[in-house]
Parts: sequence; structure tokens; C-alpha cells
Amino acid sequence: MHVPDYDPDDLDIHVAELLVATSDGADPELPPEVAEVLRLLRERLGMDVAFVSQIAEGRRTFKVVDSRPDFTVIQAGMSDPVEESWCRGIIEGRLPELIEDAAPFVASKRVPDPGIPIGTHLSTPVRLSDGSVYGTLCCFSRTVQAGADIKRLQYTASLLAAKLVPPPPLELQRS
Repeated sequence: MHVPDYDPDDLDIHVAELLVATSDGADPELPPEVAEVLRLLRERLGMDVAFVSQIAEGRRTFKVVDSRPDFTVIQAGMSDPVEESWCRGIIEGRLPELIEDAAPFVASKRVPDPGIPIGTHLSTPVRLSDGSVYGTLCCFSRTVQAGADIKRLQYTASLLAAKLVPPPPLELQRS
């Protein structure tokens, strides 16, 4: 994925080094360095939580999560139906990747009520080399954060996607 008009800075270069240095080839699983990448992103963007989710078989599963110590509502391994998530709307293009103030979206029922306060929400699909969607790279804060940087998230998602291998095609069963 190419992110137009984006000039990587020192954080992006560090993130790229972490992800590119993890192996010589694509991997079917998330590299362990993703936890550090999420921490760096979350801190730089001033968010409370950052995570990578995988969308498969109608479910969203939190694969890697980094959050502030006082906000541990989301844990790696947790899963929910994808239709109850904001991720589906992001992937389908029905929701913007950057929501500076999520309260009006929740109040108008444009998104499911997450049961926790969300101020600013950033999310972008993690698209594999074959065009399929692995899941999303997301972060959010409980308060509104002015000037949230969606391009940084998109850049990181493209680096992350390059580390993942598309799933093998389903073979047709013969009767």
C-alpha cells in the first residue's frame, strides 16, 4: 500500500526498521516486534490503546494490543462478531479512517456503542499483497485528540501487511 504525500519521520523509520528487520520473507503470523511498534504509535499519537485485529470467519480477534496501564479493557485474544465492530465499517469504507470525535457517531447509532468512552478513533485496513484484508490497525483515546495522524497509521499498516503472507486459496472439494 502506498501512502501518498507522506514524509516518514524518525518514529516511522524506527517502526520500519523493526518490521523490516524481523525476517527475510513474509510470515503467516505477526512478528513479535509488533508489540513495540504499537507502543511507539500509541505514545506518539497520544492514544490510550493501539491494536492489530484479524478478521476471519465472521469474527474480529485482537491479535496484539498495547494500552496505557490504567486502560486494560481490551486484551490480546479477545474476540467478537465482526458486525459488532467498527472495523467492518472501516474496511467497507462506510466509516472514515479518522474520527476526531466519535461521540456523535455513537449517539446517532452510526457505529455500535462500544460500552466505553471513545474520543478520537483511528483505524485502517491491513491489506495483504493479494488484496485481501487481514484485519485492521487501530488506536483510540477516551478523549478527543486534535490533529490525529491517520497517514502514520496507514504507513505502518502497509509495512505490517508486507510482513504477512496471504492465506492459501481454498481448494474446491470434489464430490
